[in-house]
Amino acid sequence: MTCERALYIFAGLMVLVSVALTQWVHPQFYWFTVFIGVNLIQNAFTGFCPATWVFKKLGMPTEAECALRR
Repeated sequence: MTCERALYIFAGLMVLVSVALTQWVHPQFYWFTVFIGVNLIQNAFTGFCPATWVFKKLGMPTEAECALRR
């Protein structure tokens, strides 16, 4: 598992959680979904994502690091 793939899983999970919270807890949780979307967009432009930083700190390799090992 690489950081990039873990990020896709984490982002998808967070979107599903935010939709569930919006549906069953309070309608204002849609702002959580907006935050996730904005974070993904800024990640596409800047390459920085706090979740990826955490995954790297946990020792998860990036796609580039895996390519170098082959």
